[in-house]
Amino acid sequence: MTDFKVVIPSRYDSSRLPGKPLVDIRGRTMIEHVYRQAEKSGASEIVIATDDHRVQQVAEAFGATVEMTHANHASGTDRIAEVVARRAWDKDTIIVNLQGDEPLIPPTLIHEVAAALQTHQQASVATLATPIHKKKDIFDPHIVKVVMNSAGYALYFSRAAIPWDRDCFSDQGNTEPPAHEYYRHLGLYAYRAAMLQKITSEQPCVLERAEQLEQLRVLWHGDAIHVTVIDEPPGHGIDTPEDLERVRAIIGT
Repeated sequence: MTDFKVVIPSRYDSSRLPGKPLVDIRGRTMIEHVYRQAEKSGASEIVIATDDHRVQQVAEAFGATVEMTHANHASGTDRIAEVVARRAWDKDTIIVNLQGDEPLIPPTLIHEVAAALQTHQQASVATLATPIHKKKDIFDPHIVKVVMNSAGYALYFSRAAIPWDRDCFSDQGNTEPPAHEYYRHLGLYAYRAAMLQKITSEQPCVLERAEQLEQLRVLWHGDAIHVTVIDEPPGHGIDTPEDLERVRAIIGT
């Protein structure tokens, strides 16, 4: 049995969708939808981490535990690390970083990423990926790609097409995916508490700054990330008003 905790970082401000955590989706705020999915995952504790009293008020009203964190955090990972320190969780505690804009996240995936970290003791972090089937997605910089070694540990993450299939990609008329499998990284992470404190105390590395991918800091400093491949990606996250309408339609069916 995997014992783990879930922390949901939630910022009120969003340039593309202001007030995102509190948008209504079929009678519930988005943050409540995410919280309810976490409740079904088997987590021993769920905490919403925010710096906004509007989010705090709404979350506490539906029964969530809330930690008010500093407003100047650069990332959700930094916000979660503050929660870990405040609550004095043991260094070996497994914590799942569940994004507050994933109301369709399957609870099984939350449990699966935590179980993967518990199983793979060499890993400092566990995460998920799913196969890419469309060639255009391989070249989409908004879709983060990951390559792994034979044991399932990440070698690199990139917004570029990795690995570069020299023969296939030199033929611009080829619209089929190359024979090699490509994988899309999914931004669901499990950390041990000690690793969260370590990574947030380190400065961003040159690769992280270039790609704008925080997980590269882990690899840069020599720590291991295990990647579990799942067959299908989870439901749509919400970044834009268009995403919101798409999710509303899905939840309403």
